[in-house]
Amino acid sequence: MSAERYEQVKQNPQFHQLVKQRSRWAWSLASIILIMYFSFILLIAFSPAWLGQSLSGGVITIGIPIGVLIILVAIILTGIYVYKANKDFDRINQEIISEIKQ
Repeated sequence: MSAERYEQVKQNPQFHQLVKQRSRWAWSLASIILIMYFSFILLIAFSPAWLGQSLSGGVITIGIPIGVLIILVAIILTGIYVYKANKDFDRINQEIISEIKQ
């Protein structure tokens, strides 16, 4: 792609909308997982006895399902972002590209 086409893309209002939307989505989802992760770390630091309690008198403690939940939420949030990217962001990308080619 030539420098002229890059400038056309950068000046396109849809491109600015796309960048803003993607950034908002990425930061929102990243914030959710970071808050969950750091909350878990704070629980480990300030309430290790509670996390170490057994769930049913066995080996599994309260902290294990919470840790697994954080991993599952991260996977789900990744899936949500991929779905949104495939549904909306790719469509806007194609619209921008088709405008530039004309």
